[in-house]
Amino acid sequence: MAGRENVSLLFKLYCLLVMTLVAAAYTVALRYTRTVKTDMYFSTTAVCVTEVIKLLLSVIILAKETGSASRLISSLKENVLGSPMEMLKLSVPSLVYALQNNMAFVALSNLDAAVYQVTYQLKIPCTALCTVLMLNRTLSKLQWFSVFILCGGVTLVQYSPVETTKVQIEQNHLLGFVAVAIAVLCSGFAGVYFEKVLKSSDTSLWVRNIQMYISGIIVTLAGVFLSEREGIMEKGFFYGYNFLVCFVIFLASVGGLYTSVVVKYTDNIMKGFSAAAAILISTVASVVLFGLQITLTFAIGALLVCVSIYTYGLPRKDTTKIEIQGPSSNTSEKLIHV
Repeated sequence: MAGRENVSLLFKLYCLLVMTLVAAAYTVALRYTRTVKTDMYFSTTAVCVTEVIKLLLSVIILAKETGSASRLISSLKENVLGSPMEMLKLSVPSLVYALQNNMAFVALSNLDAAVYQVTYQLKIPCTALCTVLMLNRTLSKLQWFSVFILCGGVTLVQYSPVETTKVQIEQNHLLGFVAVAIAVLCSGFAGVYFEKVLKSSDTSLWVRNIQMYISGIIVTLAGVFLSEREGIMEKGFFYGYNFLVCFVIFLASVGGLYTSVVVKYTDNIMKGFSAAAAILISTVASVVLFGLQITLTFAIGALLVCVSIYTYGLPRKDTTKIEIQGPSSNTSEKLIHV
């Protein structure tokens, strides 16, 4: 019995470590690729390639889940080709996530990785508001207090912008903050919308992923050619790609899918620790790589955010009220996008 508990604890710690490293590495690596003086890649193409990789990985996982090629093909025909309304339903979060992912590139082109990591935690109160409005949940007084503290911490971080001595490119702090704000709104709405779709039927998580990523590819391709058509025609779709850009795409592709698999083995407290640790790692990396000069205001703000994340995630009763249309529903699996 003790052996099982030890294995469970070790696996939870492993999940915590991977989620933390992926979140921190993605933010720092993306920031670095947007600040180095080299042939700059088109960020919209990176978002599109990420959606393609997520689709392929989801198909592979669904194939393993169904157990045979014939069942996989049958499932895809039924749920993709034979369900245009479901595809249309999933096009909503696809569009919103596409905007969110593009805003991350804009934000990290103008904000330090540590500042972005702290500010992006505003997704917590945004998601909380969306769950109250869309999923009929209620928040405890402690959670509302945590939201208030988190907003105060982010305000402190943004009130006195930190300086980076090793970044030579021109940056617009206000533009970066607006981009984060848009990304936060997109994350909150799309995440809750997708959760509501998952909980409204017994359709497999990976089928829903496939439906969403197909829509996502169409949406991001449209974005690529609307915003970067001339540049791509002249320089090529993969212009400016190098090993580090591919690494960023890899982290973006596997991060959300990995988290959606392991999140049910951890709890909100561990996820809170993960977010706080990611902020700490991003801050240290920013000091080393970008010459981040930490101010007292930033330190206090970041500490308040970390404390609020922990208190917000303390255990409480789930009060979700959604009718289940299918005969059964697996509501333990939730997709968290990076």
